[in-house]
Amino acid sequence: MIITIIGAGSCVFTRNIVEGIFRWKEFKDWGIELRLMDISAERLNTSYKVVQQIVQKLDVKATVKPYEDRFEALKKADYVFNTVQVGGFEDTKTDFVIPEKYGMKQTIADTHGIGGIFRTIRTVPVVLDIVKDMEKVCPEGYLINYSNPMSANVFAIFRNSFIKVVGLCHSVNTTAHQLASYIDIPYERITYKAFGINHMDFFVEFNVDGQDGYPLLREAANKREVFMKDPVRFEIMKMFGYFVSESSEHLAEYVPYFIQYADEIERLNIPIREYIRRCIAANKVYDSFKRIADGKKELPVGYVLPEALYIGAKEGDEKENVPIEEDVTYPWNAIKIVHGIETGIRHGIHANLKNTGLIENLPYGCPCEVPCMVDQTGIHPLYAGALPSQISGLIMTQIPGIELTVKAIEEKRRDYIYQAAFLDPVVRSTLKKDDTVNMVDEFFETYERYMDF
Repeated sequence: MIITIIGAGSCVFTRNIVEGIFRWKEFKDWGIELRLMDISAERLNTSYKVVQQIVQKLDVKATVKPYEDRFEALKKADYVFNTVQVGGFEDTKTDFVIPEKYGMKQTIADTHGIGGIFRTIRTVPVVLDIVKDMEKVCPEGYLINYSNPMSANVFAIFRNSFIKVVGLCHSVNTTAHQLASYIDIPYERITYKAFGINHMDFFVEFNVDGQDGYPLLREAANKREVFMKDPVRFEIMKMFGYFVSESSEHLAEYVPYFIQYADEIERLNIPIREYIRRCIAANKVYDSFKRIADGKKELPVGYVLPEALYIGAKEGDEKENVPIEEDVTYPWNAIKIVHGIETGIRHGIHANLKNTGLIENLPYGCPCEVPCMVDQTGIHPLYAGALPSQISGLIMTQIPGIELTVKAIEEKRRDYIYQAAFLDPVVRSTLKKDDTVNMVDEFFETYERYMDF
């Protein structure tokens, strides 16, 4: 089995994928080939050395190979993980700075909204180049996309390639654990049904011991100490009746009710420029991994499967190096895909795939996030049905902008970008038409190197 990670210089993600794969005892002796690819030679070298240490410390049979040539890294790959961040920290800052000149505030700016539009312009051409390479050298491989903007990336692939693609995000699983904690109920007692689009996946059913859990959640939301843990999402639940999968800081920039108003930013403690702070923190984490790679710091390794997932272990097996609790943000969906396809053991995941009637009241062919089953024959999305009308209406404030931005890249139409900006709910509720045009013009000028139209 060959696993290729594109953007492997993202050390935390790369380390989590590799350790996650070898949590499954079946994979310890498979001789898996791990290929790490990144355009940064320094970051690639750091991840390469860290992964070598992981393989050695976990005592697994695997080879690790670094690549700066993407085409070579993809040859005969079975699974390709995409984690690229095109433009890095500098362009991420630009996504905030330009809108701020016109009075627009953002928190994350990597998926929807004006920041998401221009991250799409940077990212989608690179993603399409990856799948074009895959068509030539690993046409049967799976592309597992973790890069944002998630919906735009997978939508562009649906429209332009036959490569099997799935987009993954940890937000549904993370949110389910959070909801259990908000009502002080063990996670094992809840069940749920969540679907929609990435970062706007709604819990249309939320049950505790088989009974509707929303009364408990609404009661919890009336307690200030609980409400302030997730204020924007609780506000949206009050307004529309259902809880959404993405964090309060993300959601604040998707809807036109909060981030435009100074008093709401203060009341709901909305963290403006949050992603900039996260990037700075991530750079510090990278420095820590670099010390590990250089032998100046010990690598903390020792993940094994939690008890409930200890597939392949025999009773009485020593679970050495265990004392690390499962992190719900760990890339478990990706690991389950690999394990399910390779072993035939079924797993349930949430994934971003093409809407082929899976959600009745979202457009056919658009990206959607739905429950899926995985087995040896592949990834099988489950029919979800219709979203409540108010939820489909809320989601439909985003889908046309995603489609227009992808079509702009495909058809080399700058006018579609202006239209996507005009349609965005936060842009249109914050800026006058001329200011929107001027903002987009400044983005075009700044990002000219990414645009061939």
